[in-house]
Amino acid sequence: MFAVTLTEMLAAEAAAMASGCTEERLLDHAGERLGLAIGRFFQNPGTLTGYLGKGHNAADTLVALRILRDQFGWEIATRNAFPIDHCAPLTQKKWRQLGLIAPLEAPPDWRDLKTPHVLLDGLLGSGSQGALAGPLLSLAQEMEWFRQHTGARVAAVDSPSGIDMHTGLASPGSVVADITFMIGNAKSCLLESSAANSTGALALVPVEVLTACGTSGLRLIAPQTMDFAKSPRPFDFHKGTAGRVAVLAGSSRYPGAAVLAAIGALRGGAGLITLHVPAQAAAVIAARCPPEIIVRAYASLRELLDFNDCNAWVIGCGLGDLDSSSAAALLDLITQASAPAVIDADALNLIARSGKIRILTDRHIVTPHPAEFQRLAPDLAGIARELAARAFVNRSPATLLLKGCRSLVTRCGQALYCNATGNPGMATGGQGDLLAGVMGARLATGQSPVEAAALAAWLCGRAAEIALHDRFVSEESLTPSEVADHLGAAYHDWKTSGR
Repeated sequence: MFAVTLTEMLAAEAAAMASGCTEERLLDHAGERLGLAIGRFFQNPGTLTGYLGKGHNAADTLVALRILRDQFGWEIATRNAFPIDHCAPLTQKKWRQLGLIAPLEAPPDWRDLKTPHVLLDGLLGSGSQGALAGPLLSLAQEMEWFRQHTGARVAAVDSPSGIDMHTGLASPGSVVADITFMIGNAKSCLLESSAANSTGALALVPVEVLTACGTSGLRLIAPQTMDFAKSPRPFDFHKGTAGRVAVLAGSSRYPGAAVLAAIGALRGGAGLITLHVPAQAAAVIAARCPPEIIVRAYASLRELLDFNDCNAWVIGCGLGDLDSSSAAALLDLITQASAPAVIDADALNLIARSGKIRILTDRHIVTPHPAEFQRLAPDLAGIARELAARAFVNRSPATLLLKGCRSLVTRCGQALYCNATGNPGMATGGQGDLLAGVMGARLATGQSPVEAAALAAWLCGRAAEIALHDRFVSEESLTPSEVADHLGAAYHDWKTSGR
């Protein structure tokens, strides 16, 4: 399903009520699903403070607070912008059903709270317009103070309050969320990279009666919107059917890149991984690899032109600068290899430097970060990422995974897929190498390049999110190896739509 505009979302809500779904039933269903989604995301129950306006967004928040208290064991409280008797009738009813004695009259003493402390932004709904003012602005500023100074995290209900839902632009004083739980459908303006710093990560809260297909051309990468890679393996599955991945990576200067790419292929599900490394770095790399990885040394890259014992290639991680002979051999390998391939890092730089973008075909996934993308397509620098991604695949048949806080996946003639997962802890060297290996594993199973790229991006981002639930891991300390350690849990969430 394509993400919807605000107009399309309002039409879906009107259609649901016209079909006989009452406003209260719709609100209860959305709030209950919201509570379940928040409870799954924040896995260690602590204290939840709901920040409430007077409309139905506050009512959704109140229903979610009840679910989180009664089913997940969170301690709850509210900060209300308006007296209860000034709120919408349904919001007043949900307040009574929640059974709190009174809202907090002042900010809670954060030192006494059970952690984690999560702030639920229920100030304004998606249909609101204009900048925050009065008590709404004061509470938004309070939330930001807690977020900046106490380690609290902000979860927005449907959209961060103060965001213009037509454009995705934030007005002064808008709420800054660490994750936004979009109700019913992905909202197209929130998927845009310009909204990322306001929304944080994105989650979809499915409400079937509201499900609609928009016209934006944007799709959220999420297990609720994609149905592949969820079935169990056949009982007679074996390493041959799991796929064989050949990884060409590493150098004396960058041995870790080869190790991480190979581990990505291993944890991504490949049955056999052969890691091809230069002879002068083979001993160092082999010593750091898990025993499941087959390490093969080459004296010349031309030796690999006849290697065809694989279902997918991962090429380029940590190769470093190559001499002219090796560079020519690498370009020949990319051109001649019949198996699908992930083209990453130094292989991308070589293609850009040599002006050989034309060697890319529909069996290739290219995975540039912003600087590498600028080298590949300097004329697209400075324009919006979404427009640049679409322009690139209109000139190349390869699948593009454009890295960033909202990684994009697309190919010519297909939707633009936006990843929902991840966190700033992934700003560490080596995350891209791990991602490339996971993509290679997915390609080796026979998935299409778009599916392989989309799933790998989601899995690595979700693994990073899960890793941060460990009190011994932080955004500052998170490593690619820790992300790899949590890929199994990420796969579980994908298969069960647990995120």
